[in-house]
Amino acid sequence: MLRKLFPHPFLSLALSIIWLLLNNSIDAGHIVLGALLGIFIPWFTSAFWQEQVVVRRPWLLTKFVLVVFYEILVANIIVARLILTKQSKLQPGFLHVPLDLTSPLAISLLANTISLTPGTVTCDLSDDQKSLLIHALHIEDAEATVAEIKNQFEKPLKEIFS
Repeated sequence: MLRKLFPHPFLSLALSIIWLLLNNSIDAGHIVLGALLGIFIPWFTSAFWQEQVVVRRPWLLTKFVLVVFYEILVANIIVARLILTKQSKLQPGFLHVPLDLTSPLAISLLANTISLTPGTVTCDLSDDQKSLLIHALHIEDAEATVAEIKNQFEKPLKEIFS
């Protein structure tokens, strides 16, 4: 019964909190509306989910989110410095990142995390879902950049979802 009402409890909680943050208010009306959105959006969309979301290590997920926030902050500073200096020094390019992840949700989270980080954007997922094509604003060492993505983002996601 409870599973039918809350098919994705973490998503329900996240949507409710995001609603309150977007409205910058904790008025009773916003709390009720956020709770309703948190209940009904996952409920209406649950038929479209290919797999049941199971977070195996929630504390690692919390750590991952904090690392992503930190990396976004650092990347903002790096991109600002690159843009404000001579732009002829920029070395934009594409990277192929081979994937160890198999879950569509984990791959999607990795792709979105990369795109959230300033200076990089995920462009494509290969047909066999074994690699991501990423565009980077500045690449000094492609192998080091791929290794950094795999260690900082893919490895924790693999531990969280498998």
